[in-house]
Amino acid sequence: MPDIVIREVTPADGDRLAALRYQFRSEVGSSVEDRDTFLQRCSAWMSQRLAADWKAWVAVHNREIIGQIWLHLVEKLPNCNGEPELHGYITNLYVRPECRGGVGSRLLAQALHWLHEKPVDAVILWPTPGSRTLYLRHGFKEPQDILELRSKTTSPRRR
Repeated sequence: MPDIVIREVTPADGDRLAALRYQFRSEVGSSVEDRDTFLQRCSAWMSQRLAADWKAWVAVHNREIIGQIWLHLVEKLPNCNGEPELHGYITNLYVRPECRGGVGSRLLAQALHWLHEKPVDAVILWPTPGSRTLYLRHGFKEPQDILELRSKTTSPRRR
């Protein structure tokens, strides 16, 4: 898709980004929250975080946001061995289905470029089954040194 611009998000983008987030998560699993309630809550959260400590980029085509990626730096405890004291957390990489075909790769490359200029030890994310190959093409590997414990209160509802 020609004429796509990747740009940094501003707090004013919150409403449009929340709508994309709803579309993304609705594709992964059924929604348990009313759409309008979610959009209001998510838009406020996004605008607040963007004004504070999150970074995000969007793909824009004909003035319409067609994709996004979010990034947060997670501090580690100080290290005396010179190991970098930050992790990069990437989340919410989503491109509208009809606009896919390289846009996600461009968004990811932008976030990784920004991270490469920071003292980051590792970049972490939780891919969807359909996005694994994208991340592998960008150098991500399946780790052997991380464990995860999912709480029943934080896991998706399974009924």
